[in-house]
Amino acid sequence: MASLISLQGSGNSIIASHLRPRRAPQPLAQLSLNPTPSKPLCTYALPNANNSKAYRRNSGGVSHRQSTNTQYKSPPEPSLQSQSNRKKSHSNEQKMNGDKLNNENVSNPLRGDPPNVDLMGLCEEGKVEQVVEYMGQGVCADYGVFCALLDSCGDSKSLQVGRRVNEFLKRSPFRGDVELNNKLIGMYGRCGSMRDARRVFDRMRERNMCSWHLMINGYAVNGQGNYGLLLFEEMRKAGLQPNGKTFVFLLAACASVEVVEEGLMYFNLMKNEYGIVPGIEHYLGVIDVFGTSGHLNEAEEFIGKMPFEPTAEVWEALRNYARIHGDIELEDHVDELLVSLDPSKAIADKIQIPPRKKHSATNMLEEKNRVSEHRSTGSYKGEGYEKLKGLNGQMREAGYVPDTRYVLHDIDEEAKEQALQYHSERLAIAYGLISTPPRTTLRIIKNLRICGDCHNAIKIMSRIVGRELIVRDNKRFHHFKDGKCSCGDYW
Repeated sequence: MASLISLQGSGNSIIASHLRPRRAPQPLAQLSLNPTPSKPLCTYALPNANNSKAYRRNSGGVSHRQSTNTQYKSPPEPSLQSQSNRKKSHSNEQKMNGDKLNNENVSNPLRGDPPNVDLMGLCEEGKVEQVVEYMGQGVCADYGVFCALLDSCGDSKSLQVGRRVNEFLKRSPFRGDVELNNKLIGMYGRCGSMRDARRVFDRMRERNMCSWHLMINGYAVNGQGNYGLLLFEEMRKAGLQPNGKTFVFLLAACASVEVVEEGLMYFNLMKNEYGIVPGIEHYLGVIDVFGTSGHLNEAEEFIGKMPFEPTAEVWEALRNYARIHGDIELEDHVDELLVSLDPSKAIADKIQIPPRKKHSATNMLEEKNRVSEHRSTGSYKGEGYEKLKGLNGQMREAGYVPDTRYVLHDIDEEAKEQALQYHSERLAIAYGLISTPPRTTLRIIKNLRICGDCHNAIKIMSRIVGRELIVRDNKRFHHFKDGKCSCGDYW
């Protein structure tokens, strides 16, 4: 009879043998301590970080036992040291059994069958976190479940849940699937984490054109268009043939970093070298390149040289940029052109409509495993407000001056400055600063467009606290770092 004792602290396995005389040794196959499970478990269940040592020993104990073939001719007398070791080993085994091996993530056949649940049904109900928890308990997910999970994480912009799904995918039979990896890249891009997206892209053994498009567009949306331009050059060196969609995303990348010359170069490259006939989306992309950098006269001249009559969409794009950059004369001129082109639309713009119901500004602060909600209404109390008061003083010293033009209420200047100080995105940042470790990146999701004063304030905040502050409003991502924003003060 043989017994296996594992010492958790030492990392070694000790076999204490008590062999009866004249008895032939049993084959190793008969000594297996792992019964065949009635139902196979998934192999992608994650090892728990708190019990990683137990996980490694649990998976490697059999092979270690098989490699140990030492037999004693007679049972040795147990020494005091060996008795002490056995007691410690026994207590360690009891501790591991009482801890249940952290059953959430350890794939151990001895613990029984996983729950029988419909993962796809839970995905359709929007219970994404519950699906991930069941997967951690060993419930197998098929291809469709992974697709639904990645789509849900991208739509809800839940980065932490998306990262857990990524870990499960890496341990699943679908880890090399191109389409799932593309969904993973798209999810990270929508969540504002292009660093994670690039990791997925770099480890892909096979890529298709969609993989490159998702990366270039992700960089453009997140205000990192220069990386998208570099990636396009890598794509050309790899011998891949770009198509019309490639240049749409490429022009968006140029617009995000306001590089006019490069935008025109790629527009001409598309026509002359690759023989792609520009569509309306390409001309709009060039207008965006001109508009974001403030070259409105060049944009108007470019529109005049288009080989077809400009549509209302083209003129509306130019009018929006004229409004942003304060060119009232050009804005009025474009309005007249829109009247001649589409009178019904121009009249509709001048009809007096009832004021829209005001929505409370809401911000979602994504922390480690939870999401906190902050609204601009209510009394200014709590640690978050105290932290914000201290930040306001530091911001004043750093040169911040409140821009009260963004307060539309008919109140005095002092009240306007007070109202600006407690916008919901600032409260969310203040709470994040006191509830997360130093240097941690904060991710804020806002349901309204960020105002110009908060945009300037958060730039200064990022320099004061030494953190990257990522704010997603209803228009785009803003990556604030070292006093600068990825949007280049255009949004």
